[in-house]
Amino acid sequence: MAFDESLAECIRESLTQSQGIESKNMFGSIGFLLNGNMLVGVWKESLIVRVGPEAYEDALLETHVRKFDITGRAMKGWVLVAPEGIEEDEQLRNWIQRAIRFVETLPKK
Repeated sequence: MAFDESLAECIRESLTQSQGIESKNMFGSIGFLLNGNMLVGVWKESLIVRVGPEAYEDALLETHVRKFDITGRAMKGWVLVAPEGIEEDEQLRNWIQRAIRFVETLPKK
């Protein structure tokens, strides 16, 4: 399964100033981890964002956002943002920052 390499590169560029970031190939796609915890990723042409359980319902109310469900079972605390929701660099950076705010609360792995 192919994924949007240009989106992955934009994420990589957005995270260059952050410490503790690594990328990992997973599920035929790519994920970016912060201190060993999954942060964001790319699924086909969409952005996977880990917003956490408390911000999950509010995130789902936003345009171009849906549950992250690739197995038939949605992952609570994770959303999928369609390409239309990250067309502008600022939109992508905003989602990445939301993920960072949540993942920074988790213990390092």
